[in-house]
Amino acid sequence: MATRNRPATSFAADSFIARHNGPDEHEQADMLAALGYASLDAFIDAVVPEQIRFRSTLSTGPTRSEPDVLSELRLIAAKNRIYRSYLGLGYYGTHTPGVILRNIMENPAWYTAYTPYQAEIAQGRLEALLNFQTVVIDLTGLPIANASLLDEGTAAAEAMYLALATKGSETRNTFLIASDCHPQTIAVVEARAEARGVQVIVAEPTQFVFDETVFGLLLQYPGTDGAVVDYRELCESAHEANALVTVATDLLALCLLTPPGEWGADIAVGNSQRFGVPMGFGGPHAAFFATRDEYKRHLPGRIIGLSRDSEGKPALRMALQTREQHIRREKATSNVCTA
Repeated sequence: MATRNRPATSFAADSFIARHNGPDEHEQADMLAALGYASLDAFIDAVVPEQIRFRSTLSTGPTRSEPDVLSELRLIAAKNRIYRSYLGLGYYGTHTPGVILRNIMENPAWYTAYTPYQAEIAQGRLEALLNFQTVVIDLTGLPIANASLLDEGTAAAEAMYLALATKGSETRNTFLIASDCHPQTIAVVEARAEARGVQVIVAEPTQFVFDETVFGLLLQYPGTDGAVVDYRELCESAHEANALVTVATDLLALCLLTPPGEWGADIAVGNSQRFGVPMGFGGPHAAFFATRDEYKRHLPGRIIGLSRDSEGKPALRMALQTREQHIRREKATSNVCTA
């Protein structure tokens, strides 16, 4: 295909302008000529079916300034009646300090949750993720945590998969869920269990029966009704039956409550929204996932660890990547690429 030489500049040939602003009118003409069309209209006539074309003129009204539009939108928004939210169930109204709002929530550098494709060049982002992992480890009382997941429900489902991979079998395919778990968490786990042929039993923890088919269980701490229960004896019974204990918990509550890792939990999951994150109409909010060291090879999501660079200086990197889909594809133990 013929291309037009761009004017000489101080930028490299793959500069931002060339890569992101698209073809100019001369390049567009060359592309159309290569396809055998004289104009964009002729090209569209040939490839876009007539029945789906929009022929009318868009009625957008007269041109208006941004301040004018914002002023009208504020008048419309002022008609809303704002009530106190009693949503709960893992989502709570919080105060976001202005400095966090300005430097994180409104900072384009943090808009995306995806780790860079060359993660090691973004040492600042990796340090923030490592700090997140450290806070989760401290509050849950478990020795290893990942750099976040999507939400509490999917984190609980990933915990079920970890338990299935380490303790499950064709005959051990039952997962117990406490009835005081958040309903949306139960729904997600049930949906994900069906795809793997796992039988889910929802019951009060006092009614749990640890027979030879049970490979794991899920508890809520505090419960969805706010109750705080000591599950030490239940954990002992589960471990005697060779089942893993997952606890869906509240990080803010763990600032005061005994960490799950100290009373027998093998996995702790939950939502970090309580730490000043706006509710955002229900999400997204970063989940967390912590577990014991012996299960680190089955831990889902990104893990940030400390290493050394080519000069021997401390450097952060994504660790244990052989678990991930970009390394092992269909054999990966983790298909989560968000942090």
